[in-house]
Amino acid sequence: MSYVDDVIAKVTKENPGEPEFHQTLNEVLNSLRVVVEQNEEEYRRDALLERLANPERQIKFRVPWVDDNGQVQVNTGYRVQFNSAIGPYKGGLRFHPSVNIGIIKFLGFEQIFKNSLTGLPIGGGKGGSNFDPKGKSDREVMAFCQSFMNELYRHIGQDIDVPAGDIGVGAREVGYLYGQYKRLTGQYEGVLTGKGLSFGGSLARTEATGYGLLYFTNEMLKANGESFEGKTVTVSGAGNVAIYAIEKAYELGAKPVTASDSTGWVYDPEGIDLALLKDVKEVRRGRMSDYAAERSSAEYHEGRGVWQIEADVALPCATQNELGIEDAKQLVANNTFAVAEGANMPTTLEATKYLQDNGVLFGPAKAANAGGVAVSALEMSQNSERLSWTFDEVDTMLKRIMKDIFTKLDTTSAKYDAEKDYVLGANVAGFERVVDAMQTQGIV
Repeated sequence: MSYVDDVIAKVTKENPGEPEFHQTLNEVLNSLRVVVEQNEEEYRRDALLERLANPERQIKFRVPWVDDNGQVQVNTGYRVQFNSAIGPYKGGLRFHPSVNIGIIKFLGFEQIFKNSLTGLPIGGGKGGSNFDPKGKSDREVMAFCQSFMNELYRHIGQDIDVPAGDIGVGAREVGYLYGQYKRLTGQYEGVLTGKGLSFGGSLARTEATGYGLLYFTNEMLKANGESFEGKTVTVSGAGNVAIYAIEKAYELGAKPVTASDSTGWVYDPEGIDLALLKDVKEVRRGRMSDYAAERSSAEYHEGRGVWQIEADVALPCATQNELGIEDAKQLVANNTFAVAEGANMPTTLEATKYLQDNGVLFGPAKAANAGGVAVSALEMSQNSERLSWTFDEVDTMLKRIMKDIFTKLDTTSAKYDAEKDYVLGANVAGFERVVDAMQTQGIV
C-alpha cells in the first residue's frame, strides 16, 4: 500500500464519525500523490503526512449562558489549531447547530492550504460552537459570546491564533467577542479580524470573499478564452459571500439570477435585485420568500434547486456539500462551463470529479474563496502598524492576491502534467509551501 493510502486509512480509523474531515482528507491527499510519490521514502520516514493530518492542538470546552427567560443553556465550544508552520493560526469561528469536532477539523485542514495559497504568513485553524444565533436577542448573543471568550481567550493572541467570523458570526458577534477579550486581558490588539471599522477593522473585509471569488473566477475564465461579459450566473446562498459575489458579477458584466437560504431559493430572470436582497438579508434578516413577495419577476421555491436553472457559470456560496452528483449532472446538461466554490467544500467529491471529467472548469474553495482570509491577514497588518488603508488600497491588494493564486494553480497543474486540474494545482501549491516550512523547522 502506498504512503498516501496508509495515511488515509490510519487517520480515518483514528478519527471515526467525522465524514467531512474524511472527505477533505481524501481530496487533498489523493491529489498530493504526484508530489508524495517523488519523495515517498523521506516523507514516510519523517511521518510528514501524519503530522500534516493531525492538528497541533484541539480545544473543546463548555459554554454556559443565561437566556432571556433566566434559563441556563449549555453549548460546546471548539478551537482546532491545525498547523502553524508558516504563521499564527488563522481561521474563522462558526456558530451553527451543525457544528461538531469533525466539521471544525475539516474546515481547519482546508484552511492550512487556503492560507498558504495567499502567500501571507498565516497558518491554519478553525473554531466555533453548536450555538445558533438565529432567533436570539442581542442580549442572549452577547451573553453567549462573552461566555465563549471566557475560555477561548487563554488560547489566542495576535501572534498565536487570530480567529475571524464565519457562518453565524458577523460584525455583532465579533464585537461582543472582542470586547470580552479586551476586558479579560487588558490588551487592545489585533486578535480578531472582521472587527468594526471604529475599533481596528478593515475596509473591504465584508466584501472580500465574494469579490475575491469573482476576481479568481474571472482569471480562470480569461485563461480559458472566456469572460463574465454577457454571461448568466447562478449563485446559491444569501449571506456575505453570495451578496458580494452577486454585486461583483454585475460589475463584471454578468447577470446573476438566483439566490437561496436554508428555507428556499429564488429565480429572478431579470437579474437579482441587489438592493432588495441586501435589505431583506442584511437589514431585516428576512427570508428569500420575503424577497420574492416584493419582486414581481422572481419565482420562489422551497427547499433546494438553484442548479436546475440554465447558466454559464455556477457559484455555490452557501454551505458544505450543497452541490451533489445529480446537481453536477444537471449543470453539465445545461452547458454550464465553469463552477467556482464560494463556500467551504460545497461540492461533493463525486460531483467535483464528474464536473472535471466533463470539461467544466472547476475552481476549488481553498483557492476561490481565499479572499476573505486574505483581507483578514491584511487587517492584521493594519492593526500591527496602527494604520487604516482605504477601500481601494485593500481591494487592489485583494485583486492582486486572487490573480496570484490562480497563477499558482495554473502553473502548478501544468508542471505536474495535469493542466486545468485546479484542484490538484491548489492542493499541491499550498502543500509545497507548508511542507518546506515543516521540514526546515524539524520534527515538531
